[in-house]
Amino acid sequence: MRENVVVCEHAGFCFGAARAVENLDNALTENKPIYTYGPILNNDKLVEGYAAKGVKVVEDPAEFKNLPKGKIVIRSHGVSKEVYEALLATGNDIFDATCPFVKRIHKIVEERSALGELIVVIGNPVHPEVVGIVGWSHTPAVVLENEEQVLAFKPEKDKKICIVAQTTFNRNKFQEFLEILTKNCYNTDVMNTICDATRVRQSEAEELSKKADVMLVIGDPKSSNSKKLYEICSTGCVNTYFIQTVEDIWGVTLSGDGLIGITAGASTPRYIIEEVQNYVRHDF
Repeated sequence: MRENVVVCEHAGFCFGAARAVENLDNALTENKPIYTYGPILNNDKLVEGYAAKGVKVVEDPAEFKNLPKGKIVIRSHGVSKEVYEALLATGNDIFDATCPFVKRIHKIVEERSALGELIVVIGNPVHPEVVGIVGWSHTPAVVLENEEQVLAFKPEKDKKICIVAQTTFNRNKFQEFLEILTKNCYNTDVMNTICDATRVRQSEAEELSKKADVMLVIGDPKSSNSKKLYEICSTGCVNTYFIQTVEDIWGVTLSGDGLIGITAGASTPRYIIEEVQNYVRHDF
């Protein structure tokens, strides 16, 4: 058995993910159809498991016109204000499983845009969390994802700017972008909305990757926070692998007794982490 295996303390579900899954599990005890608006988390294996239990994923509020009334659980990434109101109008029971840290951003964006401030979101413009955040702004928001876009951003000189971040954005890149924005923009108010769970996971993964001979990052390819962990670990450890399940490392061998580090995205179920850990300890 391989002894030199370390799993990050905070690998796997964050508070928001655990809350969403717990409430979906509770909903399944009710005698009614259960829907999620969008996948409850960005993890196909988890979503497939719930589909086997009868949970239907719906992507458009209009679909509910042709579905039996039941309960809608809003995905942890949240939705725009328009979608939220459309879901309320369907006549189904609603449970909003939006992560509280994301809800905080919705509130900031709604209030600050109502004051006439320009909302700038640092994040992936097509990620559901960012799409939802933008949808709470009273005026068109600007989404900046990379350094090229940040450098090219030239707002009106007298415009007050409120900057927020996708909760799972790479904290190092966020600081780099802020240095550019605060230098090029005259009136900025920065709201560091990267959640603490993201910060802790990224810090742990970064430190472990610097010591590891091999680093395994477990997550779904669609999971933003998992991909950020992979980026960070790849900098610290050249032998970093992004995997979704234990099957992705079958057949891989590692000579010697080097340190193997394991971390996982905030939407990765505990059982998948344990399967990988057990395989690495006994068969890798």
